[in-house]
Amino acid sequence: MGNLTIDNIEVEVQKKNIKNLYLSVLPPNGRVRVSAPVNMDDEAVKVFIAAKISWIRKHQDKYKNRPVQCENKYVSGETILLWGKPYYLEVVYSNARNNIKIDGSRLILQVRGISTVEQRADVVNKWYRANIKREIPKLLEKWQKTMGVAVLEWRVKNMKTRWGTCNIKDKRIWLNLQLAKKHPVCLEYVVVHELVHLLERNHNKIFKSYMDKFLPNWRVIKKELNF
Repeated sequence: MGNLTIDNIEVEVQKKNIKNLYLSVLPPNGRVRVSAPVNMDDEAVKVFIAAKISWIRKHQDKYKNRPVQCENKYVSGETILLWGKPYYLEVVYSNARNNIKIDGSRLILQVRGISTVEQRADVVNKWYRANIKREIPKLLEKWQKTMGVAVLEWRVKNMKTRWGTCNIKDKRIWLNLQLAKKHPVCLEYVVVHELVHLLERNHNKIFKSYMDKFLPNWRVIKKELNF
């Protein structure tokens, strides 16, 4: 069906092999996406979107009102987040191997003097990856036992629009590298969320009842994650 513009709002419409309509307002700028059943009439999709315009605007306003986060250049004086805690970045140039260490409120990034922004970003992202990979196995061990499910594989990926995904057929989950910047409870919430998909595919009442059972404050954590 492609894109629609309704009441000056552009909406990406995807037809999928699903039973219900799903509406999403996505970070970072409030992009709107609707997933609709393959056999649903196009007019019915338009009516659905039109009925949700006020809801869409409300959620888009949340993104507009967020503080603007400047893209890091990885130079001294910037702020680097780890598990929700801000650190003052201090860049040290050296011919020794690239390295990152935390000293109190400082995060010391050691790189070569000729390093580019991309190379410094790569060092930081590898450090984030190492941090998040240390935490995921602990959470999986805890929650797989609690929930009575098991994944066959998990991976970490830098994703722009999702915090996590679950391939139900292959029992594989992907977790967003950016979660290393968030408070640890946010990573736990996403792990639980993706594991619940092994019990219920869709984000319906059954899914939410599982979330309520396993992580009663998940709605509060979700709001913190998406701020």
